[in-house]
Amino acid sequence: MNGGQQIAEILKNTGIQHLFTLCGGHIGPVYVEAARAGIRVWDVRHEATAVFAADAVARLTGLPGVAAVTAGPGVTNAITAVKNAQMAQSPLLLLGGATATLLRNRGALQDIDQVSLLRSAVKYEVQASRLRELPDLLRRTLQTACMGVPGPVFLELPVDLLYPEETVREWYGRKNKKAAGLKEKLMHWYINRHVNHLFAGRQPNLSGANSKTPGDLPDFSASTVQAIVRQLHRAQKPVMLLGSGALTRPTLAANLALAVTRLGIPVYLSGMARGLLGRESSIQFFHHRKEALREADCIVLAGVPADFRLDYGQALNRKAKKIAINRSHQDLHKNLHPNRAVCTDPARFLIALADAAGELPSWTEWKNTLQNRDAAREQTITEMAGEVLPEINPLALFRHLEQVLPDNTVLVADGGDFAATAAYTLRPRKPLSWLDPGVFGTLGVGGGFALGAAACFPDDYIWIIYGDGSAAYSLAEFETFAKNGLKICGIVGNNGSWEQIARDQVHLLGADTAVSLPRTDYHRVVQGYGAAGERVDNLDDFQQAVGRAKISMDKGVPYLINAVIGSTAFRKGSISM
Repeated sequence: MNGGQQIAEILKNTGIQHLFTLCGGHIGPVYVEAARAGIRVWDVRHEATAVFAADAVARLTGLPGVAAVTAGPGVTNAITAVKNAQMAQSPLLLLGGATATLLRNRGALQDIDQVSLLRSAVKYEVQASRLRELPDLLRRTLQTACMGVPGPVFLELPVDLLYPEETVREWYGRKNKKAAGLKEKLMHWYINRHVNHLFAGRQPNLSGANSKTPGDLPDFSASTVQAIVRQLHRAQKPVMLLGSGALTRPTLAANLALAVTRLGIPVYLSGMARGLLGRESSIQFFHHRKEALREADCIVLAGVPADFRLDYGQALNRKAKKIAINRSHQDLHKNLHPNRAVCTDPARFLIALADAAGELPSWTEWKNTLQNRDAAREQTITEMAGEVLPEINPLALFRHLEQVLPDNTVLVADGGDFAATAAYTLRPRKPLSWLDPGVFGTLGVGGGFALGAAACFPDDYIWIIYGDGSAAYSLAEFETFAKNGLKICGIVGNNGSWEQIARDQVHLLGADTAVSLPRTDYHRVVQGYGAAGERVDNLDDFQQAVGRAKISMDKGVPYLINAVIGSTAFRKGSISM
């Protein structure tokens, strides 16, 4: 059994259903054998897309997402996406092809030190050198990806470990067929010895990896739970922030939603937690989070670090009791001195907390204050959406989209200003229905995240909210969407600008250097890739285009709406650095 077959069987036995790749001679057996084993192989147009798609699958399933890329530039093209997964704490396995073991460091095609390049971007990196060790290494990488704080891992696969032994012997023998003299005989002996070493060993164990390793996280005590219950009973203005770290185990999403509802603490959701409580909830709030944190007397950070998004901890009331729950010990204490720091899975802890809490205060007056602020902000947005612009008002665009999105919708945010506006105005319909890059803020995730979401939820409508700058990173993947008949629609906010950068740059530096874009016909680009689309210049046309997009998606034809938008002052002052 060759290395490609071994990898495919272990992935299948681990429960992996999808593998994302861009073809390459160094990794052919990996994706060919994966397909033969019944794993769905998705081929894409850029290695970063393969990794972004694997990242999305990891976030939506909790199992490691798997991408296979060829040696050299295949691996280097993937690094940004791998780093994004690391920053987002997504369990991900990158399988990287490599030159034959006998040709390392001899100037072979695409032979570079890939392990060193990946070291700072992954939890664990390893280079296979013998066929017999491949199954154990693969299980170890898969297991490591899920343990503790999840993250990406890298397994380098020399090409001569992936093909059948007979083929590899033929490769090496072809270059030395006419051996004559002592030198050639010594070379033959050395090559045969090397190949014997590659393939010698025991019968492989092809069982899958156990991603639920006992003891990979500290447990929490009943006394810790009770201490926090007592703190909540004393609180008059509690606030909970729930982030991506609370959704590390997606299978717990429904139980987590029930627990958060039972606790009744006013909550703000971010990252993968968006949509946890559905479109509407009496305890979920959307606006004026900063003011709420300034006034709160008890703050629960569940899967949320006090990084730049919380002004490095300065956004939190100094006098408030702070309860941090996180898988990461480092994130528990980042810019923060919590009164209670619980290093465990936030979802498990909150479920236990709800079970133990009994009847907590209703905090009615506090919730009314937060609700009134939300309502006032919504009214302001409505008024700004009514502003007449020469092009489409982006707030009006999202106001309409919010009313017509189907319940089985997944939203993918890829961009700066336009995507950030969507985050304030669109409300995910259900748990696990919002994907954004995360703390790394990477542009270009749209195509890969949409592909991963479509792979996991083939019956859902996947909507990519694209800035016109970010769209160009992954428009080629509309070919991938089209050939697979995926229900994906991209909505491009086309304002001819890298708006999030331009707003600050023009104000601070007085120049629009390098931030202007032509108002490109992006819809024509995707038509060339086999999708459908149209340009819209007013709100009425956009409203009709959304309907046509859904009809097209139902037919298996992906769509792109190229919406020509204007600028508002909605996000004025949101500096992007």
